[in-house]
Amino acid sequence: MADTTVPEFFERFPMPRIASAGLDADLAADDNRLVILFLWGRDCPNCDIAKRQILLTPERFGWPEVRWLNDNVYDDPAMATRFGLHGIPAFFVFHRGKKLGKITPWPGTDRFVEAIDKQIQLTGASA
Repeated sequence: MADTTVPEFFERFPMPRIASAGLDADLAADDNRLVILFLWGRDCPNCDIAKRQILLTPERFGWPEVRWLNDNVYDDPAMATRFGLHGIPAFFVFHRGKKLGKITPWPGTDRFVEAIDKQIQLTGASA
């Protein structure tokens, strides 16, 4: 089902959708970039806040060293179960198939960008 509250988000900030069943293979085939997995839900107010803030300054979230993925956990409850989610949005950060951590709840633009910048430096992630 489509995102009904911020329908333009994935058009303006494109990222592939991934289902739980395909995540391991996708991460195993990854290069040296960080992967951010954005887990969200339709009509989720906190998810909408994150989406709207990302759309205000999308250039701040367009790191060449980062590849974004997304999944609507209401449509794919196996993904929520896999990560033991207690709330969304949740952003899981991976490098070379290894989970580095998660960011939840949405901390705001500055704190999110700082956290990802730090992981890029620590991991040596590159485009």
